Amino acid sequence: MNQTPAPFEGHSDIVRKEWIDFNGHFNAGYYLVCFDDAIESWMDFIGVGRAHRDRHFVTTFSAQNHVTYLREVREGANLSVATQLLGFDRKRIHALQVMWNTDENFVAATCEVMSLHVSEQTRRVSEMHDDVYERLSQVWNSHKKLEVPHQVGQVMSVPGWPASVD
Repeated sequence: MNQTPAPFEGHSDIVRKEWIDFNGHFNAGYYLVCFDDAIESWMDFIGVGRAHRDRHFVTTFSAQNHVTYLREVREGANLSVATQLLGFDRKRIHALQVMWNTDENFVAATCEVMSLHVSEQTRRVSEMHDDVYERLSQVWNSHKKLEVPHQVGQVMSVPGWPASVD
């Protein structure tokens, strides 16, 4: 059986000038652009890359993303994105992406993502091929041993709301 890196590290980038907002730091929307770019190497790694999609007329769609911004990042910062498999079935892939500022060695942000396996012909969720499911099982054998970061599954709320409002 193949040893699977845990978590998968397959994307790096540099914060570009056009990604900087009026506050002088990495704009919130561009974090998601960077995470989305990183998902491509992850999809290749788990067997749902472009060649597989073209051969089987399938693709993946993001159904939900939850980005947590942890530390400020500025123009020119070197970034890497690692991806951890959290769960999967024949139609869904649940993962967490962790963005590192590699210049200063800190976690800048995380993105919890639910990807759906979709038929390009019907544009509906469809079951993935056995080879992809088997590859995900291999990755899971390694990733299930990883600690699940506390950002996973967070609910957004105002503490005490609405009881604290008069």
